[in-house]
Amino acid sequence: QVQLVESGGGYVQAGASLRLSCTASGRTISSYLMGWFRQSPGKEREFVAAISWSVSTTFYGDSVKGRFTISRDNGKNTVHLQMNSLKAEDTAVYYCAKHRNMWSVQGATEVDKYDSWGQGTQVTVSS
Repeated sequence: QVQLVESGGGYVQAGASLRLSCTASGRTISSYLMGWFRQSPGKEREFVAAISWSVSTTFYGDSVKGRFTISRDNGKNTVHLQMNSLKAEDTAVYYCAKHRNMWSVQGATEVDKYDSWGQGTQVTVSS
């Protein structure tokens, strides 16, 4: 079983940038699609971004396209989310997740296609 730990969240003003990191332990994530999701109080968990094992394929939610960039370092078992031009509506708890199947991008934007989750990191953007 893999353990995922997010870090890098914080309180920033609108227009600022943050870089989230997700560190995996227990097993390698190099063969899996990795994703970022977020959830605000009273809302469903929302897909943010995902990246394939080879880095060749990325997916982004419509609300973050052009502002957020996902990356990964398989040698360090880490995934990152660079968030630029932050808006108040980006305020949420951000979660890192591992796809349930190796070498698969099926359902990359769907919560139930991921089987391991971190505890989340809070991002608050003040307007």
